[in-house]
Amino acid sequence: MDDGAMQEVQKPTVGRQVYYVSRGSLDGKFPPANRAATVTEVHPDNPYIVGLCVINPSGLFFHSLADGGISLNTRGDVTGTWHWPPRV
Repeated sequence: MDDGAMQEVQKPTVGRQVYYVSRGSLDGKFPPANRAATVTEVHPDNPYIVGLCVINPSGLFFHSLADGGISLNTRGDVTGTWHWPPRV
């Protein structure tokens, strides 16, 4: 979790909707972007590391805890991390 996470952050639970920050393509054709994702599992020792099902324009992509999971970045500016959607 990043340094901005010292603030009180709600804990994710299975089924919650979050944003995953995609890494983009190496050639720059596809820039990093926020993608809708569903929490599929939560790390038992660190609730800010989760497994995700990411909804991409080309299909679903799964990031499991078995593969290391995805960490929270509260600012939402680091690729390969998740964050809460903005409140509207």
